[in-house]
Amino acid sequence: MSVIVKPIFTEKQTDITDKQENRYGFIVRPSANKVQIKQAVEALYNVHVERVNTMNYEGKKQSRYTKSGVVEGRTSSYKKAIVTLREGETIDLFSNI
Repeated sequence: MSVIVKPIFTEKQTDITDKQENRYGFIVRPSANKVQIKQAVEALYNVHVERVNTMNYEGKKQSRYTKSGVVEGRTSSYKKAIVTLREGETIDLFSNI
């Protein structure tokens, strides 16, 4: 099973990548550590990783009003990794589409 779940394509992450072209964001398994994330990115994209920053996000409580009453639930928790590559290296995330 892979450590990397999927790359992040949000507006905020795109701004980070535009400002610093060697930074990319990935959603990873919650049990993965920085060494495993570094090895997985290097093996998958054939690049050299300098630094990995990780963040754990807790799921948020959600509720909505429907005809049958209030429906409550939670969003999923996830772990996010920001990977910094060596200067001059890039990842083409859209090549697999």
